Amino acid sequence: MSSDPISLSKALSSFDALWSPRIVTHVNDYEVRIAKVEGEHVWHVHDHTDEFFLVLDGELDISLREPAGERTVTLSRGSVFTVPRGTEHKPQAPSGASLLMFEPTGTSSVGDRHDTVPDHVDSTTGHALDC
Repeated sequence: MSSDPISLSKALSSFDALWSPRIVTHVNDYEVRIAKVEGEHVWHVHDHTDEFFLVLDGELDISLREPAGERTVTLSRGSVFTVPRGTEHKPQAPSGASLLMFEPTGTSSVGDRHDTVPDHVDSTTGHALDC
């Protein structure tokens, strides 16, 4: 972990891969991750953890399958949202977005249960940041 400040704009400019989160730093047992996204992710569930999203740039839609039915929340730049553990969800960004996420170390980007992962989605527990 770096003892120097990290510029998120510089970190985001260090990679181009979509739906492939980079680990910026750690906070206790959590990773702070950034990602560039565009198009659709995959329906998935994190059985044991909530998932926190902060939109740094662009707009992100998160479709949710809840007991009351399906709904979609839209997050604009600067908005935050937490998907509760056990909630099936699918992020999507038709025009692209940059995100910051907090997740326990080792959390899979496609959850504990998921639909078939398309080629454009990286199934990972995060990649080291190279900047």
